[in-house]
Amino acid sequence: MRTFALIALFIFSGVLAAFVFGFDLKDTVQPLEYDDEQEGLEDQVVIKFSHVTSEHTPKGLAARKFAELVEARTNGTISVEIYANGSLYNDQDEQQALKENRVQMIAPATSKLTSQFPKFQILDLPYAFSSYKEVRKAYEGSIGRTLLAELHTSEMKGMGFWYNGFKQMTSRTKALLHPADFEQMHFRRMPSPVIERQFQALDASTSLLPFNKTYQNLNVEFIQGQENTTSNIYTKKMYETQDHLTVSNHGYLGYIVLTNETFWKNLSPEQQKIIESSLADTTDWIRRHSIETNDAHLRELKRTESISIHYLDKEQQEIWRHALEPVYIETEKFTGRELIQELNQIKDQ
Repeated sequence: MRTFALIALFIFSGVLAAFVFGFDLKDTVQPLEYDDEQEGLEDQVVIKFSHVTSEHTPKGLAARKFAELVEARTNGTISVEIYANGSLYNDQDEQQALKENRVQMIAPATSKLTSQFPKFQILDLPYAFSSYKEVRKAYEGSIGRTLLAELHTSEMKGMGFWYNGFKQMTSRTKALLHPADFEQMHFRRMPSPVIERQFQALDASTSLLPFNKTYQNLNVEFIQGQENTTSNIYTKKMYETQDHLTVSNHGYLGYIVLTNETFWKNLSPEQQKIIESSLADTTDWIRRHSIETNDAHLRELKRTESISIHYLDKEQQEIWRHALEPVYIETEKFTGRELIQELNQIKDQ
């Protein structure tokens, strides 16, 4: 009992001392260990970048290059998350997702803007460009500036153009060497009035299909052919469903890099400057690497031996050009004569 009394007295004395002198937790609670990796995380900017092609295509490579440059130049305070292969949004939904700021950047084919912004149809004209040099003059010159200015009333900001390559034709049933070969065939097309007119001029029918549904529709023979760059044909394994590829170089497939307007305005001037410089460096890089990538994928297509590859000679090219001339007459109604004249000036330089 005596021992119990001593313990009770000790506890009572401790409690009394605490009330008299107050509680001091400074020596009993240890501060959290400082983690320098967490510093500034509340200020980190995350850019969700959605696109529909493979990571190994020119657009996929450019997106990754852009992300690396931005993150390196901002020490990670701006993070770019890449969602490739339409894993987040397909090419029919990504623009609306961008407008609603569910993603902050996309890079659709320029053809995807032609219905909303008719002047973009200039870039889809068949045989608009005969060289990579001409494409660059259009993208980086007055035509490109005119097209970017068209977006000023939308919720999207045009940041610039990215390169892929010239389009080729594929077919399941026969080689496409003459305009008559297209008659009564059914092709996949992008949502471009110019591309629709192109196939109409060749007496072919079309269906408007998302890019990532093209292989499936070729496989079940809902469509018999399509047009695309060799990088897209190879990475999406379209050669498994097609027997013939014609190296026609009849059109050019490129992209426009877009960001959400509100998101952009909320960035600091310094952040905007870093993103713009990273984008400019990426554009210069992919302009050169896109040519190498498409050439490499054409070589891979030749190695597969599952698809026959045909080349148009000069005479055949002229026949194609002549057959497609009516597309220019109709398109001028939407682009205006001035843009057509600027395009012709590029060819003359």
